[in-house]
Amino acid sequence: MAPDCFTGTLTAPEAAEAMAEGWRRVRPGDDLALLPMSDGGPGFLDVLPGTLVSQLVEDPLARPTLASYRLDGTTAWVESAQACGLHLLDEADRDPAVTTTYGVGQLVRAAVEAGATRVVIGLGGSATNDGGAGFLAALGVRREGADGERLAPGCLPLASAVRLVGQPLPVELVAATDVDNPLLGEHGATRVFAPQKGGRDLDALEAALAHWADLAENHLRPARNLPGAGAAGGLGFAILAAGGTQVSGVALAADAVGLGAALAGADLVLTGEGSFDWQSLRGKVVAGVAGLAAGEGVPCVVVAGRTSLGRREAAAAGVDSSYSLVEEVGPDLALGDPGEAVATVCSRVARAWNM
Repeated sequence: MAPDCFTGTLTAPEAAEAMAEGWRRVRPGDDLALLPMSDGGPGFLDVLPGTLVSQLVEDPLARPTLASYRLDGTTAWVESAQACGLHLLDEADRDPAVTTTYGVGQLVRAAVEAGATRVVIGLGGSATNDGGAGFLAALGVRREGADGERLAPGCLPLASAVRLVGQPLPVELVAATDVDNPLLGEHGATRVFAPQKGGRDLDALEAALAHWADLAENHLRPARNLPGAGAAGGLGFAILAAGGTQVSGVALAADAVGLGAALAGADLVLTGEGSFDWQSLRGKVVAGVAGLAAGEGVPCVVVAGRTSLGRREAAAAGVDSSYSLVEEVGPDLALGDPGEAVATVCSRVARAWNM
């Protein structure tokens, strides 16, 4: 059982437990391995090792919020959505023109002060489009206007920046992301992701981000066209410009939980998420798990809140069959008691897959 979270209803560990509960109702003697997964977005910390440490940081609107990171030896795991996530804002407050990633930088700084020399940052679910300017400010790179004044947070004020001062905190940074978008252009952070964060004047946001990229690359290093630079509203760009690297969030989580070894001896793998759709095939947990399963010759079944992919599209990704909670048990149970809905459907899967 290797699901992602069912956003807004079940964490990945809860989803895995529900899958196992349903399976045991029909096949109690089977050996089950519960390996909840993540692609770097919300729920990233739920599936990773280390001690959970809480830290007061700024949210996307610079208000205090309690966030956490995990410390595992000298490696720290940070979930950017805990500090700059869209879920932290009411719908009326969502505006990527003014939201900031400063709190993510505060989490990294706290982890370094606690002994981390390597910080892996899961990117996804952000409310921001500031190109990681706030993140870098928390790590020591200040942006100034013409008169040397510090600029307001957010994307649009970046258009008034004339210089950067300072260098980022020395630490190995790794961006774990499920997207490979560049920073700018039709496939960049603004055009693709800003509208769902409340973005309105996309031309102004894009222009501000392009100006920021010029300054940041002149001060640090080129990164705007690297895969993942557009992740989390350009937070990926800041990490890469500061000398960091990018990895697949799914691959990283799979290594951390030992998914490859578990698949080597498995007869079947169940995975899932809230919505199994075209986005699932682009670096998300379901596609990652299905791909690894296919490499081991293990059948893969998807259980999702909703499904909108055809059989052929799913098969091309390595998925043998998929089940929709809404279609199988109805919307009332699927939304009212998602854990029981998952368990019920997985009981049906257990009957159908008589291995």
